[in-house]
Amino acid sequence: MSASDDNEGSPTTRKARFGQTLRAVAWSFFGIRKSADHEQDVRKLNPIHVVIAAVLGAAIFVVSLVVLVNVITSK
Repeated sequence: MSASDDNEGSPTTRKARFGQTLRAVAWSFFGIRKSADHEQDVRKLNPIHVVIAAVLGAAIFVVSLVVLVNVITSK
């Protein structure tokens, strides 16, 4: 194992932007990620960005459901 292998998974070497993380999390919510894409995400995505994107996605989903229910029940 070389020194470059040790740093491969560290957050300092991850190069994905937050937008790429949002896209990966959005596709994961639908459950349609390819295995190759998943492996690439594991290497590139910052875990903190993944958590933030997941919380944002869940919040948007819940707010959307609340708005939808309010619109349907207000008629």
